[in-house]
Amino acid sequence: MSALAPRGDFPLLAADPRLVYLDSAATSQKPRAVLDAVTSFYEHDYANPHRGAYALSARATAVYRQSRERVARFLGVADADTLLFTRGCTESLNLVAGTWGRANVGAGDRVVVTAAEHHGNFVPWQQLAIERGAEFTIAPLAADGTLDLAALRALLGPRTKVVAFNHVSNVLGAVNPVREIATLVRAMAPAAITVCDGAQAAPHLPVRVDALGVDFYAVGGHKMFAPMGVGVLVGRRAVLEAMPPWLTGGDMIEFVHDDHSTWNVLPHKFEAGTPNVEGAVGLAAAADYLDALGMDKVHAHGRALAELALEKMAGVENARAFGPPRGAERSGVVSFTLGEVHPHDLSSILDARGICIRAGHHCAQPLMRRLGQSATARASFSIYNDERDVDALIGGLHAALKLFAHAG
Repeated sequence: MSALAPRGDFPLLAADPRLVYLDSAATSQKPRAVLDAVTSFYEHDYANPHRGAYALSARATAVYRQSRERVARFLGVADADTLLFTRGCTESLNLVAGTWGRANVGAGDRVVVTAAEHHGNFVPWQQLAIERGAEFTIAPLAADGTLDLAALRALLGPRTKVVAFNHVSNVLGAVNPVREIATLVRAMAPAAITVCDGAQAAPHLPVRVDALGVDFYAVGGHKMFAPMGVGVLVGRRAVLEAMPPWLTGGDMIEFVHDDHSTWNVLPHKFEAGTPNVEGAVGLAAAADYLDALGMDKVHAHGRALAELALEKMAGVENARAFGPPRGAERSGVVSFTLGEVHPHDLSSILDARGICIRAGHHCAQPLMRRLGQSATARASFSIYNDERDVDALIGGLHAALKLFAHAG
C-alpha cells in the first residue's frame, strides 16, 4: 500500500528518509505547496488588510477574502461570511461557550457533552456550567465508541441548552453520525445548540458542514496540513448575529461612541484586531492540496492503513487496541496498549527507531478513565504514510516486548 501523497511533497519528511511520522492526529506535516503560499503572501501581498486605502493593503484584503471563500468551499459552507477565522479549534469552541453560552445558559439548564470529548470540547462547557449553575451531563458511548443515541435521547428536553460532541474521536477513531445527532437534538430539545468538534474530521474525510445540520462546527488548521495558529468556526448566520462579540477592539466595530459601541457585520464582528492572514492563506492552500488528492481517497487511505495496523497488531503478544472493531467505520487513528510496557516507555523505544507516535491521555482524561487506562499509545496515519510505516510500527512493538522481556 503506497502513500497517497508523495513524501517528497513534505520537506521535513523528504529531509529524513528514516523518519516514520505517525502522529498526524496531533499535528500534520506541511506540504511544500502550503509553505510556498505563505512565503508568497509575505513576499508579494503583505500588508494590514481592511485598513489601508492603498493598493498593497487592498491586495492583502483580497487575499484574505479569497482564502475565506476557498476554505468555505472545502468545508461545504455556502455563506462564507459565517466562517470565522480563529487561532484554532480550541479557541473556536471557547468562543461559542464564552459568547452564546454566557448569554443563553442559566441555572437549572442542562449542558451535554460526550464521554469521548477532547478537553477542548469538554472543559469550556464544564466551566460554563459551573459558572452559570447549570447541570453538566456526560453522555455515554456505544460499544463502537460513537455516541449512544438512545442514552442521548434520554438527556434531551426543554432544559437542554447545549449538546457538544466530536465528529471523529481523537483517541478511538470512531466517526459519529453527526447529521443524525443534530436531527435528534433539534426534535427533542429545540432550545439547544449543537456544537461539533471537527478537528479530526476535516483533514481526513469529506465534510459538508451545511448538510450536517449543526449550529457550530470547529476546525483546527494545523491538523489539516496548514500552519499552526489558524482555525475555523462555522456557525448558523442567525445564531452568530444574535450572539455578543467574543473580543472587542479594532475592525470588529461599526461605531464607537463615548458611552457605547455597535458591532460590525459578519465575519468581522468576531475577528477583532489584525488577522492571521498568512494562516488563512496556508489553510486555503491546504484545502487546494487535499482537494487535488480527493477527500474520498484521503479517507479511504487512512482507514485502510488503520485496518492494516489493527490486523498486524492482532499478532503482537499483549497488544490491545481501542475503538471500533475491524471493518467498522473509523479514521486513521489506532490507540493501543502493549502489556506492561508503559506508553511513554514505548514511545521512547520507538523514537530510537525513528518512529513518532503519541503517548499519554491525548487531552481526553474522562475517556481514559472510562477505558480504565491512565494512558495509551496512539499511531495516527495520514496521506504520506504507507504500508512500510505500518510494518515499522509492528516491528517496533516486537522489539519493545523483547527488550522488556530481557529486562525482566
